[in-house]
Amino acid sequence: MKAPISTSIAIAIGLLVLFGYFIPIDGLMQLREILLGWGVILAAVALLVGVANLVYSHVRKLRDGGVSRANSIVLIVSLGLTLAIVGWFGPTHSYSMWIFNNIQLPIEASLMAILAVILAYASIRLLQRRLNLLSIVFVVSALVVLISTAPIFGVEVPGLNEFRLWVIQVPAAAGARGILLGVGLGITATALRILLGADRPFGG
Repeated sequence: MKAPISTSIAIAIGLLVLFGYFIPIDGLMQLREILLGWGVILAAVALLVGVANLVYSHVRKLRDGGVSRANSIVLIVSLGLTLAIVGWFGPTHSYSMWIFNNIQLPIEASLMAILAVILAYASIRLLQRRLNLLSIVFVVSALVVLISTAPIFGVEVPGLNEFRLWVIQVPAAAGARGILLGVGLGITATALRILLGADRPFGG
């Protein structure tokens, strides 16, 4: 074990937080809340470090030159203006909400539109490479969801919207729950490996 002190501290804190959820002792529960508060603060500091690293990377691109200097300038200026406006007026002010509604939401909508195009393209490539029952079901489901969500020329096919709702509520929800269960099991296994000292992502 390269760093026994850091490993022991991480295991001890993890066990204290874990026991604080299952053992109803006031002191242990208060200690759990304190440790979780420290974790939130450390996560916020990590976010600030990430933002600072992003700004530093683009400042370095500006200094070195290149074809992406305009993108770096837009990012730095946008980040500075957003931080200044939201920090001065607050996140619920009309100026902050204007930034969210007129910049953030259109960007997210554009990304979702790109995702729909990529999904359709992936469906076509899937049929070209592997033509079987599962690929046909995937393509049909994707086309039904896309067409029923945004009808072509405003024409709605009877029963298509109901079929889309069934696809979303039954097979899609089942797949999403399976993915969430897998993620939960993976998180649990990783947490147990960290608590037992098998994995040391904290620098051990």
